[in-house]
Amino acid sequence: MKLFTEEDVKRDALQGKTIAVLGYGSQGKAHAQNLRDSGYTVIIGARPGGPSAQDAADSGFEVLTFDQAAERAQLICMLMPDMAQPQIFEDIKDKLKDGDALLFAHGFNVHFGAITPPQSVDVIMVAPKSPGDLVRRQYQQGRGVPCLRAVHQDASGEAAERALSYAHGLGGTRAGVLDTTFAEETETDLFGEQAVLCGGASQLVIHGFETLVEAGYQPEAAYFECLHELKLIVDLMYEGGVDKMYEFISDTASYGDLVSGPRILDESVKDRMREVLKDIQDGSFARQWMDEYKSGSNNYKAMLAKRRAHPIETTGRKLRERMSWIAKSKKARAA
Repeated sequence: MKLFTEEDVKRDALQGKTIAVLGYGSQGKAHAQNLRDSGYTVIIGARPGGPSAQDAADSGFEVLTFDQAAERAQLICMLMPDMAQPQIFEDIKDKLKDGDALLFAHGFNVHFGAITPPQSVDVIMVAPKSPGDLVRRQYQQGRGVPCLRAVHQDASGEAAERALSYAHGLGGTRAGVLDTTFAEETETDLFGEQAVLCGGASQLVIHGFETLVEAGYQPEAAYFECLHELKLIVDLMYEGGVDKMYEFISDTASYGDLVSGPRILDESVKDRMREVLKDIQDGSFARQWMDEYKSGSNNYKAMLAKRRAHPIETTGRKLRERMSWIAKSKKARAA
């Protein structure tokens, strides 16, 4: 495994280039600000009159329409939500010039064929492994977050160098940049979200909460045990792996982990994980999500509303209001 660091940036492949960041949301805002602070010329592409356009203008950026920004720049960054990208690409594709670079922070649309860039441009990816807010904060503190780099198409002969320079501008080389492919990044990212980080973790928390409440325990006690304290465990694992968790939890908790964990998540869970992975790999999930989005996302909205109305959410909102150490801006919005 090779992790590229600041020492590996032999030359700035983006020197003298104009970078157009299309989309000024969580990732777009962080990328644009970090790149500008690294000395690059950055312009923003956004929908005229929208809140993102105003936010970018308030941050001192020149804001243009998507197609105007793409025409002006030599590196065009597709940083709007996945499902908005195909239509915006249709709006800008005629503005791409031979030798330009088209950059993504997630390989979804290229890998699953929703976007087919022209052969005359570089198609690259730089994917920071954190939310945009942390990408920005780590940069401001003189650090960085790890990034993934991939080259899907090398029209210029320097696509990899361009991607590494971009990651360097984000602060990624301070933490390390790992080479991957669009397929690997996309499939592992979707799997991680669905099976572990979001789908798996949230469902485990909810089942634990429901089990305690159904057994007659107070919802507040169940919330503290199954959700609130999860952060303490995740922080330990983040800092030093599962081994650090064992170092800092009690022997009773460690023994309970070892004898009961495999009872809750047995080998059959891996079978279902493999099913989820297969749906991702063969494109079934992507087609399902694209169809859902195109039809108005009614099923998605209904499922999300039901989840937000779950007793663990109503219980948690009341308890978090008493947690003065959590900034008000960080607390979940009211249902």
